[in-house]
Formats: sequence, structure tokens, C-alpha cells
Amino acid sequence: QLQLVESGGGLVQPGGSLRLSCAASGFTLDDYAIGWFRQAPGKEREWVSCVNMHRVRGNYADSVKGRFTISRDNAKNTVFLQMDSLKPEDTAVYYCAADRSTWFCERLVYDYWGQGTQVTVST
Repeated sequence: QLQLVESGGGLVQPGGSLRLSCAASGFTLDDYAIGWFRQAPGKEREWVSCVNMHRVRGNYADSVKGRFTISRDNAKNTVFLQMDSLKPEDTAVYYCAADRSTWFCERLVYDYWGQGTQVTVST
């Protein structure tokens, strides 16, 4: 059974950092495109970042470019999202997702989703 589990969320002050993890079971993450999304209360889900299968260079939404970094650790079968210089508007539930398509990862409709992890940026 394919499963994604996010972790690493929490409460952080503005300007702080968090690292989210997306761990996979039942499949090899490097064989999939991985996307990070977020959804704030009362708002639509928003694409944040992604990395294509067998790639290390990520793509980013303009709202997080230069502050967030996506990376893979194939030995741990995990994808990370390093979030620096966090802002209150980054507050949301963050989800990772996986898809086997080789298409541009920012345009995919992802097949597999995790349960989400809450990130709150506040004083």
C-alpha cells in the first residue's frame, strides 16, 4: 500500500525556520514526482514546490521562492521542504503528494497524498 506521511510542522515565530518531511512507504519516492501544497483556512489549496522524478532541482511558487528549498534523501526514502524566513502568511496545513508522471511537476494532478501537517507562523 502506497503511503505518504508528513511531519515537522509546528508553531514558529516570524523569521524562523521549519523543515517538513514527507516519508514514503510501499514505493520508492525517487521514482515519483513529489509536490508540496498548502491550504490555509478559508482558502483554496495552493501549490508550493515540487521536484520531478529522479531530479534534485526543485520548482517553487513565487510566494516562497528564495525562502523554501525542496530536497530528496533517497537513502531515507524521504523528501524535505526546508522553510526559512517564515511569514504569518505561510500559516497553513502542508501536504506532500506523489505522481509517476514525467510531465512538469508543477502542472501535475497528483495521485497520492499525505494527511498534512500544520504550520503556524505567529508571535
